[in-house]
Amino acid sequence: MRGRFIVFEGPEGSGKSTQARRLADWLRGGIADVVLTREPGGTALGERIRALLLAHDAYAMLPEAEALLYAAARAQHVGEVVRPALERSAAVVCDRFVDSSIAYQAGGRGLPIEEIVAIQRLAIGDVRPDLRLLLDLPVVEGLRRRFAAGEEINRFDRAETAFHERVRSVYLRLAEAEPGAWVVLDAARPPDEVFRDVIAAIEERLPDLWSVVVAGARPATAGGME
Repeated sequence: MRGRFIVFEGPEGSGKSTQARRLADWLRGGIADVVLTREPGGTALGERIRALLLAHDAYAMLPEAEALLYAAARAQHVGEVVRPALERSAAVVCDRFVDSSIAYQAGGRGLPIEEIVAIQRLAIGDVRPDLRLLLDLPVVEGLRRRFAAGEEINRFDRAETAFHERVRSVYLRLAEAEPGAWVVLDAARPPDEVFRDVIAAIEERLPDLWSVVVAGARPATAGGME
């Protein structure tokens, strides 16, 4: 089986990180080489850029600088982690990828979408996700979850509600424009329900991957659930 690249996208509080971890664990039940990673981050350089981008004292950062920093972290991530993993036929599960920049920097910050897309081409080359999973939920609910979780709040969490509404709107437009590339899931539901739909999406959209995992899984995990 060739390498597969699965990306989770969504607004704040949608549960992307949780579902990405769960999917990676499920895949490891039947595949030896599974890479779980995130953006920005995934490399030593990327994690340093992540800390800079999310820091509370980075409020004065210009949108253009923000977009270029994301692209720089992504270029390193693709070259150091994602592309090598796919070339050795690994399954790669990533928390955010290119569409986050389109949603946040073009949608949220208002930068020209064609310019955001152009710098992504330089960052990723020919690497494209095999499946994009959009975890969608109302902005107010997502932010409520973020602030109730007790996790560190970053400068994006504190952006005005209108910013997050623009981000969500762009995500939904991207998914609507390429329905064959996306699966939109209602992330307002309990995590177990969302995860069942994640596995169903893998079965429907990536049947070769699903078959390999189920064939190699322990009996307790066959079919995708404990």
